[in-house]
Amino acid sequence: MSDAKVGDEFVTHEYDEAIAIQRSIVDAEQSLSTKHPVASAKRELKSALADDRAFLEQLEKLGKPHGATGKVEDVAEGLTELMTETLETAVTEGADSDFYEAHAVLVSLKRKQADGAGGMLAIARDRDDTELRKASQAMQRAQISSSNTLSEELAMYAVKIASAAS
Repeated sequence: MSDAKVGDEFVTHEYDEAIAIQRSIVDAEQSLSTKHPVASAKRELKSALADDRAFLEQLEKLGKPHGATGKVEDVAEGLTELMTETLETAVTEGADSDFYEAHAVLVSLKRKQADGAGGMLAIARDRDDTELRKASQAMQRAQISSSNTLSEELAMYAVKIASAAS
C-alpha cells in the first residue's frame, strides 16, 4: 500500500488513478470492439470508445496542473493487471468464457470510474471548480450508462454460453 495522501496530494492521486483506469478502459474497448464474438456488444464497445477516448484526453488535461500523469498505484494497478490478463487470455484462447470474463472486468472498470467521478465531482463542488464539475458529471453519467448497457449485454452473453451444447 502507498503512503496516506491528503489535500492536494490526494487530488493528484485521484487524477492519476482516474487517468490510469481510463487508459485501461480505452485499451480494453479498442481490443474488444474488434474481437468480441457478440456483434451487439461490439457495437456498444465502439460507441463507448469514442466517448472514453475524449474522457481520457480531458482527464489528462485537467490533471496536468496538479502534476498527474496517470501514475499507476494500488487499486488501478490491480484492476489494470486483471483487465490486461483477462483480455490477453480472451484474444489468445478465443473461448466465449474468456471473452465473457474480459467483458465483465471492463464493466467493473467502468463502474469504478463512475464511482471515482462522483468523488471528483464532490471535490469540484467544494473547490468551486466549474470545469472539473462539468467533466466529472459527464463522465459519471456516461460510465453509468455504458456500464449498465454492457452489463445487459453480459447477461445475454451468459445465457448464450450456458445454453451452448456441450
